[in-house]
Amino acid sequence: MTNSVDRRARASQKRRRLTAAAAHVLHRQGVERTTLADIAREADVPVGNVYYYFKTKDELVQAALAEHRAHLDELTGRLDRLATPRDRLGDLVRCWVGQRETAARHGCPTGTLAVELDKRTDGTLDAEAGAVIRRLLDWAAAQFRAWGVEDPDGHALTLVAAYQGMSLLANALRDPDVMTREGERLLRWLDSLEPAEG
Repeated sequence: MTNSVDRRARASQKRRRLTAAAAHVLHRQGVERTTLADIAREADVPVGNVYYYFKTKDELVQAALAEHRAHLDELTGRLDRLATPRDRLGDLVRCWVGQRETAARHGCPTGTLAVELDKRTDGTLDAEAGAVIRRLLDWAAAQFRAWGVEDPDGHALTLVAAYQGMSLLANALRDPDVMTREGERLLRWLDSLEPAEG
């Protein structure tokens, strides 16, 4: 019985390593340039093992998207413990700025994947990437709504669009300071908002 439990635990850990590796490698290299061997190497598992867990590259892309969703849920879960919606949104911006070096090298993990997947004509993975971004939009809108700011959905769209734009520009220009400057501008914008009159 113990051997069976140990095998399942090792298999689960290996799948988890492959999923995390897929998210990292796809972010760095993109879908088209990434091979299953690249992911196996990153996860430190034999390439043959990849096929045991994932039959196709698309399954690995789905796993990477699940990893991005889990990361977003973990981040928003931490932010939800802060006292006010303004604090939560401000810390979200600070988290983005904290990733400025990565953004300058590779862009936003989910945003770049969504753009690349949209150019493919063979599936629905682009919609799955969009669903992760929608999750962020919905969380941000809930914060603006709790804050009492008018047009919470519009403000959420402005915030997330600004993040996507500053990530894209930081990447295109290879300049992490774009994230710093635009992050400061977003923080000033958040500070300028007031709840709607009751």
